[in-house]
Amino acid sequence: MLTVNNLSVIFPDKKLFEDVNLIFSDGNVYGVIGANGAGKSTFLKILNGEKEATTGSVTMGKDDRLSKLNQDHFAFEDKKVLETVIMGNKELYDISIEKDAIYSKSDFTEEDGIRAAELEARFGELNGYEAEGEASTILQGLGIDTSKHDLFMRDLLESDKVKVLLAQALFGKPEILLLDEPTNGIDFKAIRWLEEFLFNFEGIVIVVSHDRYFLNEVCTHMVDIDFGKIKMTIGNYDFWYESSKLAQKMIKDANKKKEDKIKELEEFIRRFSANKSKSKQATSRKKLLDKISLDDIAPSSRRYPFVGFELSREPGNDILNIEKLTLKRGDKTLLKDFDLTVLKNEKIGFIGNEIAISEFFETITGNNKDFIGNFKWGQTISYDYFPKDNTRFFDTKGKNLIDWLRDYSKEQSEIFIRGFLGKMLFSGDEALKDSSVLSGGEKVRMMFSKMMIEPRNMLIFDQPTNHLDLESIEAVNNGLIAFKGNILFTSLDHQFVSSVANKIVEIFDDGTYRVEEGGYEDYINKYLV
Repeated sequence: MLTVNNLSVIFPDKKLFEDVNLIFSDGNVYGVIGANGAGKSTFLKILNGEKEATTGSVTMGKDDRLSKLNQDHFAFEDKKVLETVIMGNKELYDISIEKDAIYSKSDFTEEDGIRAAELEARFGELNGYEAEGEASTILQGLGIDTSKHDLFMRDLLESDKVKVLLAQALFGKPEILLLDEPTNGIDFKAIRWLEEFLFNFEGIVIVVSHDRYFLNEVCTHMVDIDFGKIKMTIGNYDFWYESSKLAQKMIKDANKKKEDKIKELEEFIRRFSANKSKSKQATSRKKLLDKISLDDIAPSSRRYPFVGFELSREPGNDILNIEKLTLKRGDKTLLKDFDLTVLKNEKIGFIGNEIAISEFFETITGNNKDFIGNFKWGQTISYDYFPKDNTRFFDTKGKNLIDWLRDYSKEQSEIFIRGFLGKMLFSGDEALKDSSVLSGGEKVRMMFSKMMIEPRNMLIFDQPTNHLDLESIEAVNNGLIAFKGNILFTSLDHQFVSSVANKIVEIFDDGTYRVEEGGYEDYINKYLV
């Protein structure tokens, strides 16, 4: 058990949260959510002892061990992979080092023998003799083959380093597990393995993530940082999201009879109670949800941007035709003899080799001239493009947001421009910010303003949810679902791809590819499970 008592974090110019009292129990997975800057990472650092709270305390069981996902991908460059994982249990690792040092002494004494015996006993209690086997099993589950286990961390790709650090956090059966964005940078199969691991984890898991699908799959509770408070609610992310909207509706409809509200709540809970039958947590979650009352449902103060794309004109039957397209980077073939005919109303999700996908999008939008083969846009098609790297759009020192967006608009009036900025939550004086000093998330929102201000009938997106909070991701997701034209896109957000795509293209590391009709879930069930 992990207990938070009267916790507050207050700065001279800002209050993150105060008077927080929470109890985290074994066998549950708690998803921590909140707007950007609400204090999610700060909360995890306090739980881990890395940061002091203004007031209050955090207590856990006397013999409990807490493990946290390391965010520094280069912290163990001189360590071997297997050793790095075992370092996740510091006591066990320290004992193994001290043991080895004693046994390597040339003048081994009686005292050394006594100390070695003590260390061996504790080493056994910590399952030290099974440590390498356990570490290897976790690594393999995450997709790190045994051939890499004796490599130095500096010799791994960064994507593999992320998996090793995740294995380090999971190693040794900690009682409390803190995971800050654990799905960032790992592939689909590794994420599915992690979900299964957490289903069977007997301790406490506290996770911060922008991956809505992951939060829905694993979480039994949501921990919401809002209104300067932290409130724990039962259920996964979708339950929290829908219940928050229900609460707002109830507040607006204050004169409605309470009996009608209770019926609405009961129906709402019924829909969500057993929506994850595969999880062992489903039964207990249903029992908990059934106990929820009207007073337990609270609205959120979140501000959601509005993302909506108008159709410039009805497209004809010829959208985009690609024949024998080959892309190379040096000696590396990214895409080989690629054929694709985009049909009317198709929203195609690209998965697989991110570098190849980005190069493909750069090519068909005219930004890369180094290719073999042909592609041709239909005469009725007008497209707009959201690149992964938007740096070139913001070399605009001294230009405020109104003037920046005006450069992309036929209509030049400030009232018109401010309307689109307001949809992206840039209102009042915020619209006068210098466009060259925006944060990553603000730049992304400006790129969406740019794409919305002039209608098109084809939209191309390369990782559009990067840098966005959950509220903005929801808005973008809904906007692309509603769009009546064609979309080509790639995203690492499972729910985003599943809800938007009606056709999947996977590009493999050797430049070959697969095109499959139907949605992402069908594709997963056919090829990835």
